Amino acid sequence: MKPYDLDYFGKDASALRDKRLFLFDMDGTLNQDERLFDGAKELLAAIRIMGGEYVFITNNSTHSVEDLIAKMTRLGVPSAPDNYFTATMATIYYLKEHYSGALVYCQGTKSFVGELAKAGIRTTEKVDESADIILVGYDGELTYPKLRNTCEMLSRFDKPFFATNPDLCCPASFGFVPDCGSICQMLTNSTGRKPTFLGKPDPAMVYGAHARFSRSTEETCVVGDRLYTDVAVGLNAGTAAIAVLTGEATAEMIETGDIIPTYTFQSVKEMWRVLDPDGTVRV
Repeated sequence: MKPYDLDYFGKDASALRDKRLFLFDMDGTLNQDERLFDGAKELLAAIRIMGGEYVFITNNSTHSVEDLIAKMTRLGVPSAPDNYFTATMATIYYLKEHYSGALVYCQGTKSFVGELAKAGIRTTEKVDESADIILVGYDGELTYPKLRNTCEMLSRFDKPFFATNPDLCCPASFGFVPDCGSICQMLTNSTGRKPTFLGKPDPAMVYGAHARFSRSTEETCVVGDRLYTDVAVGLNAGTAAIAVLTGEATAEMIETGDIIPTYTFQSVKEMWRVLDPDGTVRV
């Protein structure tokens, strides 16, 4: 058996060649800001050559699908709207199912609010007693006035409180920046209110990708750098769950924690070598 048939912990990973639907986290897994990790292009090409599909499932609600397609195009990765399932999309589906016609007070980026509006969801970014629910996203345009408005909404009105994702930090070129989970911790510390999170590790995005590509749980694997969202969503959905050590997760976390990936690789480059053991893919 060749060395690259083994994962970081010495487990035979050749069964990955039987998978046909690969669900990838983005930040910290395939890329870091505007830098694509070594082996990412080859891995995605190998998946297509073996008759599979890849989908980017991201908790990052800062950008629209159009923004993400443009970013991946800049990085040299071909994609289309069907290649994405985001926390924003999961939030839209949830709101339409449970709060059809509701007025949503929203704290988030212009892209996030725009995607909600495009989906027919009524939103307001002002303190408004008539709002039916309060929604917070990962906001890369966050300001103190936004936080103040959300605190006022949470303090004055007993409205259901939701957030797109529990991630505490998002990878950046220099390390990490606060993500939606950290923003919500500030709000909880100030108001005592805790949100219900709608993105990973809830398995809705995985199930949606199954339906979109008519693939089974056994044919699917989830790949990510964060244990409590990326790996956990795969385990919650009953699929294989792969951790890469290019973002938040470390070998020590896996060895000492209670969220155990099916496979662990140092990077997506090692995963590519498992799917393409002869090294024939070149892009």
